[in-house]
Amino acid sequence: MTNSVLCAVDISNGDLDVHVLKKAAALAQMEDAQLDVVTVLPDFGESWVSGFFQADFHEKALEEAQTKLTDMCVAALGAERNETVRHVVATGTAYQEILKTAESAGSDLIVIGAHKPDFKDYLLGPNAARVVRHSNVSVFVVR
Repeated sequence: MTNSVLCAVDISNGDLDVHVLKKAAALAQMEDAQLDVVTVLPDFGESWVSGFFQADFHEKALEEAQTKLTDMCVAALGAERNETVRHVVATGTAYQEILKTAESAGSDLIVIGAHKPDFKDYLLGPNAARVVRHSNVSVFVVR
């Protein structure tokens, strides 16, 4: 039995992950499970790059990401369903933060989209492949 479903979306892709979110919601509803949705922002704070941004850049980026994530959920699932969704905005490396969020939320299933890979993904491995490879729980990959 699945008690918690974690859906990973990339809000920078516009509506590209809406079908992933809808699939995760359907899977959660079938099991009467909690739906959590996570998006991950890159971490600019610990490198020389951070010097190019204003001091409050990260806080503003978090607020904007939270708004976009909530708006995406409302548009895809409706306002009533969105009220029961837990929204998580993490900062760091996408696959690592997805796995951390799944562990801390007690997720039994991770739902993630697999997009057409770029050339660099063949060398490094896309985030979906890394989540599948390193996850301790089942992963549902949506094409």
